[in-house]
Amino acid sequence: MVVCPECESDIDVDQDEVEEGEIVSCPECGSDFEVVTTEPLELSKVEEEEDEDLEEEEESEDGDYS
Repeated sequence: MVVCPECESDIDVDQDEVEEGEIVSCPECGSDFEVVTTEPLELSKVEEEEDEDLEEEEESEDGDYS
């Protein structure tokens, strides 16, 4: 069991059943986290790369009226 870094809800994850690099999701807020270490179990928020890429494309399209 680990606490969600975003909403502080319990995420039911057994450290014996996950590996480093695996992605787990919080059932309460829906955020995705990568397992950084398994002993102790530590999570890091997965950044939404697709959203960032879309924002960059929209910005370049909006400013390019040649």
